[in-house]
Amino acid sequence: MAVVKSQVVSVRVESPIKAALQLAAEREMRSIANMVKLMVIAYCRSHGYPFTGTPTDALPVAFVRGSQVD
Repeated sequence: MAVVKSQVVSVRVESPIKAALQLAAEREMRSIANMVKLMVIAYCRSHGYPFTGTPTDALPVAFVRGSQVD
């Protein structure tokens, strides 16, 4: 089976958005990149966008339900 290479995505956000993302990642004990990945997967699934390649059980329960728990 071939190994799939990850792709680089670069975005600019305002300071408060970055701070919120950093805080969320720290609370989940994840990297910012991994936190963004989880958020995108959860958003796509909760809004009905086709998304394959990551099993549902790979996401925390809070993300699967569509809302993060504090």
